[in-house]
Amino acid sequence: MIEFTINDMSCGHCASMITKTVRALDDQAKVDVDLANKKVQIESSQDRATLVDALTEAGYPPA
Repeated sequence: MIEFTINDMSCGHCASMITKTVRALDDQAKVDVDLANKKVQIESSQDRATLVDALTEAGYPPA
């Protein structure tokens, strides 16, 4: 399980875009979004660096 804090995540649309970004890399990924605390937990076959790069490119850089 990989956990990120994403300070730019502020609404349901943000959470949806983050989930879509991760699933574009790994369609079997489990993504758990805690919008109130700006946390995302991801269970994926992708490594942390790949996920950071994809999230950053999508406009949601992890803190």
